[in-house]
Amino acid sequence: MKRLFILLLTLMLLTGCTARPSAGTYRQITAQEAAELMESETGYIVLDVRTPAEYAERHIPGAINVPNETIGSTAPEQLPDRKQLILVYCRSGNRSKQAADKLVALGYTNIVEFGGINSWPGETVAGNE
Repeated sequence: MKRLFILLLTLMLLTGCTARPSAGTYRQITAQEAAELMESETGYIVLDVRTPAEYAERHIPGAINVPNETIGSTAPEQLPDRKQLILVYCRSGNRSKQAADKLVALGYTNIVEFGGINSWPGETVAGNE
C-alpha cells in the first residue's frame, strides 16, 4: 500500500512537470492556401518583409512593406493590432519565418507565414503602392 501511494505521488508530480505547448507560435501554410484564405477572409494584413527595393520591384497587391531587418524589440507602427490576422511572406520563405518568429515574440497572436513570392500563384504589382 505504501509503495502504491509513493508511485501515485510520483506520477502526480511528474504530470505537473510535463512540457506544455508554447502559446506563442505562428501557423505555416502554402502560398496557394494563403491565396484561398485571402479570398475568404476580410480584415487581414498581407506583410511583405523584403527590402523596399524588392517590394518596389514586385509585390502582392495591397501588401505593406516592413523589412524583416527592421522588426526588433518594439511592435512595428504599421501593425497596431496584435490580434489581427497577418499573412507574412518574403522572397523564398526564410525571412518570413524569421519575421513571424519576431512578431510572435512581440505578442502578435494571429500570424500566418506562407513562404515567398517566388511561389505566389496570384497577381503581383510593381511600384510602391
